[in-house]
Amino acid sequence: MGGKLFGLVIIGAALSLAIGAGGQSSDSPQVENARLEKKALTGSLIAEVKAWTAQASQPQWLGYSVPQMGHERMMCCGNYDGSWGNGCGRCRLEDRNNGTNMSSNDEPGSAKLEAPRSMAILFRAEAKHTTKIRVVSLECSLDAGGLPFLWLSGVKPAESVELLETFVKGSDLDAHEDEHTSHGALTAIALHADPAADRALESFTRADQPESLRKQTAFWLGAAREKAGFAVLHKMAQSDSSPEVRSQVTFALSVSHEPGAVEEMIRMARDDQSSHVRGQALFWLAHKAGQKAVGAITGAIENDPDTDVKKKAVFALSQLPKDEGVPKLIEVAQTNRNREVRKQAMFWLGQSHDPRALAFFEKILTQ
Repeated sequence: MGGKLFGLVIIGAALSLAIGAGGQSSDSPQVENARLEKKALTGSLIAEVKAWTAQASQPQWLGYSVPQMGHERMMCCGNYDGSWGNGCGRCRLEDRNNGTNMSSNDEPGSAKLEAPRSMAILFRAEAKHTTKIRVVSLECSLDAGGLPFLWLSGVKPAESVELLETFVKGSDLDAHEDEHTSHGALTAIALHADPAADRALESFTRADQPESLRKQTAFWLGAAREKAGFAVLHKMAQSDSSPEVRSQVTFALSVSHEPGAVEEMIRMARDDQSSHVRGQALFWLAHKAGQKAVGAITGAIENDPDTDVKKKAVFALSQLPKDEGVPKLIEVAQTNRNREVRKQAMFWLGQSHDPRALAFFEKILTQ
């Protein structure tokens, strides 16, 4: 019995030492230069934040932590001291000239962190109104500029998404008055490691939502939401009525690592009814490279009915790695039946400064 008790004492001491070394428990960041209050959430998060905002006559901050989507992603303020892998250093929340920088090692084949990562969702209120929503990694040290700072514990991710949705739904993200809350809330939702985030993001892509919101949501579906995000992008690519939104979908697919993303970009480059969307799909395909992408680009040059799309496909060839793009450009310049397309190919060959392009021009001039 004495041995077991001694063991428990040792474990407890070790835990206390681990918490004390960082100055905070594992579910909260290190907060500096703040009048810090900690509180366990016992009721509704929406009600708690609403009540906090209603009493916020002077500037103050509220925050809580939730599990983060993408364990390899680090989110720091634009005014931090540090680098990915070494933490974010100090994040000065009251420095209004800086936003959030994100870095990621979340690439296919990269080593994964074993432990899940959490992030802090931060709200700033002033004059009884929410003025800013930010998200940072818990590794950041937060400098609140001497303001009151309420830290809530026990927040459930689904409740957090529900709260953040109230700042996003129906928002025109092109409107400047919403940029500090709607954009921040959308980013925060996209980074939640919870199925509620997938459901919320899908609701933002419905036809009754503003075009600007659908476009921004498409980006996050590709950049952060993995398989569930690709499923929604696939639907948007085929059903969204706006060419501008579908154009953004081509970019979102280009940043997705999900199987099938390249195939859907190829389909859009070939079949979308909008020449603008087909051209954008070709542009982003060039950045993916690979034989499938090259085949789709050269196919557009030969078969697309719109000369402007053909010219965009020629530009896409110029964006490929030179060993792939330059020979294809020379082939187009030599053999394509469309005079405008041949001229475009020769222009981009001239911009390449590649010895093979120079040899091609010399051959033409000496004939």
